[in-house]
Amino acid sequence: MLKLKFILTWVIVSVSFVTIGAPPEIISIRSNADSVGLYDKFEAGLNIKAEFVNPFNPDEIDIGATFIAPSGKRWNVNGFYNYSYASIWKVRFSANETGKWQYAIKVKDKNGTAASETKSFTVVKSAYNGILKVAANKRYLEYKNGTPFYGVGFWYNDAYTGFNTGQVKPEELDNLKKLGVNFISTYITPLETLGSGLGRYDQNISGRIDDLLKLCEDRDMQLSLNIWFHAFLSETVWGGGNIRWFTNPYQQITPAKDFYRSTAAWDYQEKLYRYFIARWGYSRSLLSWFIIDEVNGTDGWASGDSTMAFNWAKNIHDYFKKNDPYQHLTTGTRSGGNKEFWHEGYQTFDLAAREIYEAQGFAMNRTGTMDSATVHPLAQSYSIYAGEVSKLWNGYEKPAIIGESGWDHTFYEPGMPGYLALYHNALWASLGSGAAMTPFWWAFSNRLNDNMVTAQITGVRKFTDEIPFSKLTNLTKADISISNGEAYAIKSNEIIFGWAANPTTDVAGKTVKIKGMNAGKYRLRLYHTWRGQYLDTSEISSSNSSISFSIPVLHMGGNANYIGQDIAFVIDPIPVQPADDKTKLPRKKQTK
Repeated sequence: MLKLKFILTWVIVSVSFVTIGAPPEIISIRSNADSVGLYDKFEAGLNIKAEFVNPFNPDEIDIGATFIAPSGKRWNVNGFYNYSYASIWKVRFSANETGKWQYAIKVKDKNGTAASETKSFTVVKSAYNGILKVAANKRYLEYKNGTPFYGVGFWYNDAYTGFNTGQVKPEELDNLKKLGVNFISTYITPLETLGSGLGRYDQNISGRIDDLLKLCEDRDMQLSLNIWFHAFLSETVWGGGNIRWFTNPYQQITPAKDFYRSTAAWDYQEKLYRYFIARWGYSRSLLSWFIIDEVNGTDGWASGDSTMAFNWAKNIHDYFKKNDPYQHLTTGTRSGGNKEFWHEGYQTFDLAAREIYEAQGFAMNRTGTMDSATVHPLAQSYSIYAGEVSKLWNGYEKPAIIGESGWDHTFYEPGMPGYLALYHNALWASLGSGAAMTPFWWAFSNRLNDNMVTAQITGVRKFTDEIPFSKLTNLTKADISISNGEAYAIKSNEIIFGWAANPTTDVAGKTVKIKGMNAGKYRLRLYHTWRGQYLDTSEISSSNSSISFSIPVLHMGGNANYIGQDIAFVIDPIPVQPADDKTKLPRKKQTK
């Protein structure tokens, strides 16, 4: 009975302004501006008359717009229903060309179609870089305008089941931006709730996603948006807060274990993902469609069919690739245990996102003491990060990331000095092994802030800002070693960058060697990772197809100049100066 009342209410609201059987009508179109910046949001609000019951169902009421670029390229974009203080329909678009754009909007219901007159707006130059994409070298990311991007950030979750409010605060984002953070990742409560019902999208949650993207846009930050958090697809797996299926309205049409194979569930989902694209696809701050977090933490995987779970995830990836006109990146994860390697997922998504939780099956000191450990736990830790990133690098020709890590299941508890060192090392080992972003640490909160929100972020950001990751060519893993410890580096035609460490002793005085180098001279810049600054530049030469350098000893004086247990570096080839015109040999005459 309650369900019937809900439907009747929508009928009254939706058809009270239209004669039953009459074709739809576009009464007015109001744009947010006549002129917008390149890659900024253009938005048109519509006042229409149409006959429908569910305003979110495109089978009943379909809003579509065609945008024509100055170059003549046509963009087809869907509109969406956006209930606020009054019923309103919107179309959002982000232009990638400057000049005069034209657009027209169509409204279709069961009684026919209405089309607007052609309208126009002007796109002017802006300071924005556009949407992120995979670079030509396939290993790193760059903005639409070609500006390189290396992600520095972590999970900053807005709320677990919050409505119309959130935990992401503007003042915190301001502080994070000052430190150097340029992305956050967050999961959301599903738009379809027991209150809204299947096929209807909670407008408080939708409005909050609007807010999150605007907060990021205003600060030139990126948002990785996790669509399905595993708990909302779990009825039995892992227990406690990991079970939220009881809040999911899909339980009305399928058991949790059959969610991935349910055709009825997929029919609703196709419309849901269309809504995601229509409402949020425009945003230059939308880093990725993070399709599923920890797919194996769901009943459809654990009690159902893991192959079917992958097919479901691939179907979503394929849907976004086919229907998202902006081609935002996709990713998804399996949980962080040693055996939880998701080959099919890494192979499919745009970003290969491996999770790492060190105590879940990886080799680790389990004695509770360091004195009895055969390998220092910090060395075990960063070796895991370097090893797993290397697996992704070697196995998949695409950007590799650590999609979740750090919260617990480690040798050190958050708040301990060792935990800060663990976090520091994870940042640098991942970078030196080829990751396209810092590990997505779980998560920004009072529990972890002392360890995560530190100058370590700033140090990594300063280092990565000087490396044109997306412009590097002929990328390979460097053949590198250190006389005592471990070293990791990425080699390209343009530069070599990497990291060397030894948690049991100072790296000062140790020798680093890189094989497979062309003859010539190179500029070496050592980077003090804890201090976040470069040391003096030096010149080194290749000998027997290799280069080597010693890490200097910095004597402690009035200021702490101690290098510590790790150091990063950048090596650039020094171009050979062209000979003076007077010394050039005459060109040989060409003969026929």
